[in-house]
Amino acid sequence: MTGDEHYLRRTFELALRGQGRVEPNPYVGAVVVRDGVIVGEGHHARFGGPHAEAAALRRAGRRARGSILYVNLEPCTPHPKKTPPCTDLIRRAGIREVVAAMRDPNPHVNGRGLQLLTKAGIRVRCGVLESEARVLNAPFLKWKTRRLPYVIAKWAMSLDGKIATRSGDSKWITTPAARLRARDLRNRVGAVLVGSNTALRDDPSLEAPRRTVLRVVLDTTARLPLRSKLIRSARRSPVLVAAGSSAPQERIDALRRRGCAVRCFETMRLGNILEFLAISGISAVLIEGGGEVLASAFEEKLVDEVQVHVAPCILGGREARTPVSGSGVDRLRDALRLREVSIESIEDQAILRGLLRP
Repeated sequence: MTGDEHYLRRTFELALRGQGRVEPNPYVGAVVVRDGVIVGEGHHARFGGPHAEAAALRRAGRRARGSILYVNLEPCTPHPKKTPPCTDLIRRAGIREVVAAMRDPNPHVNGRGLQLLTKAGIRVRCGVLESEARVLNAPFLKWKTRRLPYVIAKWAMSLDGKIATRSGDSKWITTPAARLRARDLRNRVGAVLVGSNTALRDDPSLEAPRRTVLRVVLDTTARLPLRSKLIRSARRSPVLVAAGSSAPQERIDALRRRGCAVRCFETMRLGNILEFLAISGISAVLIEGGGEVLASAFEEKLVDEVQVHVAPCILGGREARTPVSGSGVDRLRDALRLREVSIESIEDQAILRGLLRP
């Protein structure tokens, strides 16, 4: 590993400290190095707060002069935003060289930051560990370039691919430790989404352990029970009911009186709902079911990442539910295939993770 890679990997570690607090902004970490020694480091800690470069330069103080600044994303330029441009801070601090892992896809920046630094006489290098930097900020990249949230599809199933027995019993296929890990996944996203059948059958709360997430229910006729956990907690943690245009007005009014937001869509297409969430500032969404919702997500090619929790049990049953419904593919060659697959063990459970997009 080169020195550049070592310091940039440290920026990745720092950047992840902002997870759950900075979205839809990117995760950014910065390290100031002088004569091979780290003299300052920082990360973007909260939305609207100081950027990573500002935090690292403040900690470095006068030692920043003549140093190298490592950052996982191109420093920002003057444009309408909440914080001062990092390019000005870097120039005034006397940094002699900037090493950035990748350009910022924001059209207000996208190369301008590097150009301004170069014009100021600062040596600039970009592209070291770029592929890893893009994975780190995949939600921000998709949200900024495609105006859609990054989508994680998650489910738990038995070894033979069932999410419930033929009678509908599903609690619990996985162990408490595996369920805790699954809930922890909600800390990575701004919204958790389920279909109305899942909400009716399982009565989930869908809350995240360490952040407030938007709970989204696809409920065409606004039939979500007013005594459900989601509705009873709506004033504590936000709930959005995505209803159809024909949903009864009295049901919509009842949900709104209990603190839910209700948005009626002319077409209950998942892509339309995700576009609305992106416009609302949601850069990552976790889909937790049910089978038809997951099928729509895959059929519309909206999924970026898959996480499957597999329990070492066999349920059997022709009528037992499977995680992904829909019509499926006719030919094996048309199957969606994951890349960069990893498998982790928790107790006797396996967690399989993989990506669907480049």
